[in-house]
Amino acid sequence: MSDLIDDPDPGENAPEFSVSDLSGAIKRLIEGEFAHVRVKGEIGRVSRPKSGHIYLDLKDDRAVINGIIWKGVAGRLPVQPEEGMEVVATGRLTTFPGQSRYQIVIEDIKPAGAGALMAMLEKRKTALAAEGLFDADRKRPLPYLPEIIGVITSPSGAVIRDILHRLRDRFPRKVLIWPVAVQGEKCAGEVTRAIEGFNAMTPGGALPRPDLIIVARGGGSIEDLWGFNEESVVRAAAASEIPLISAVGHETDTTLIDFASDKRAPTPTAAAELAVPVRLELLAWLDGQEGRLIHALSGGVMQRGQRLRDLARALPRIEVLLDSPRQRLDVWGDRLPAALIRGVQMRRVALSEAGGALRPGVLRRMIDGDTRRLAAASERMGGALQRRTRDDRRRLDTIAARFVARVPSDGIAAKRAELDRVSLRLPAAGQRQIDGWTTRIAALDRLRETLGYKATLERGYAVVRSGGDLITTRKAAKKAGALEIEFADGRLALDDTAPKAKPKSTKSGAPDQGNLF
Repeated sequence: MSDLIDDPDPGENAPEFSVSDLSGAIKRLIEGEFAHVRVKGEIGRVSRPKSGHIYLDLKDDRAVINGIIWKGVAGRLPVQPEEGMEVVATGRLTTFPGQSRYQIVIEDIKPAGAGALMAMLEKRKTALAAEGLFDADRKRPLPYLPEIIGVITSPSGAVIRDILHRLRDRFPRKVLIWPVAVQGEKCAGEVTRAIEGFNAMTPGGALPRPDLIIVARGGGSIEDLWGFNEESVVRAAAASEIPLISAVGHETDTTLIDFASDKRAPTPTAAAELAVPVRLELLAWLDGQEGRLIHALSGGVMQRGQRLRDLARALPRIEVLLDSPRQRLDVWGDRLPAALIRGVQMRRVALSEAGGALRPGVLRRMIDGDTRRLAAASERMGGALQRRTRDDRRRLDTIAARFVARVPSDGIAAKRAELDRVSLRLPAAGQRQIDGWTTRIAALDRLRETLGYKATLERGYAVVRSGGDLITTRKAAKKAGALEIEFADGRLALDDTAPKAKPKSTKSGAPDQGNLF
């Protein structure tokens, strides 16, 4: 059992360390020897937990070093690390005793040369283009003459002075300036917030919303312009509801905001020229359009006046057009009274003829004639039916006698019975027809009574005759010697030779007051 216990050998003075002591000694040694180092390598795995720190790997073809960027440092980096970038990281080496590993705490990280930046830029451009942020159909047309222009740039640079001077020369407009840092760590965040801030303004508010946005910066190196290549700036430019002009750098400088903007200007001065037209040119154009409009209107009026005069020469005069209708109206006016009188006379004659046909005597004679004809036809029809029945019976007997040998006796009996039934129905049918005619005659007689003058006499009217002629006027009654008046209950004869009663004289004596008894 004593062999299992580690006892120091006699004369051995090697010290014993605990794990924590040894890890602390290694940590102090590494941090003391490598307090500040610069490491060049390729970024491998990149992890961004919710804490805001960045964990990554720096590697080359033979080794890997773990790296960490604290949250406060990560927010100040001009270039965010991405997998596959070749960078130069500046920091200090340290250890992590919990996992027995060493790592570099990165305080600054930069791409390893322009080639790495361009590679990262191309990779980012491809990814954003795949999302459709650079598509032409997303771009909005610029307003022809914006009322308010928003400018996102540095307030102290020459860019804003060039833009304002150019706007004042071409067409003065209201300008809202949103000051931002145009390079460095704060550039991307401030430009993004400026674009979003202009879009968040309320149209017609206390601080009016601009109709056009210009993002401008002067020329510089790729590192100076890198803030305009950041993904947040590109997405804000693509999502802007206000048309946006990018004017970053000189004509040869290209940033990703140029692809996402609605229009790219080679310089800030060119952006001002794209924003507004030249006022003097507009005035000259308006003058030219006014002259053309006046000339066109004058020419049109003259042409139509000449055409109207040509047409007027081909038209007849108004007096001539009215002569024929006026003459026809006079002729018709002269013929109208005679035509009216003639029409009234013709209708009076037609009415007299129709009234003569409806006289009671004529209707009575017509009804009596129809009654006699109906009675005669009824008598003839009865005899004819009896004769027809006897003839049919004789023919049937003859046919039965001929075919008695071939036709059974019961068949003959059936035919005879059917004939008897038919002969019994014929008188009834004839009687029904006679009754129908009688009913029609009675209805016609009632109509005659209704249309005749007898019904009119019942309502208090009278008919005046003289010698059998009808008297219809007072003049004819005075000429007649004797009159006969027919009332509803009889006739009254009047003789013109009867003595007339003399009226009592009231010229002398007291007026006749009558007798109370």
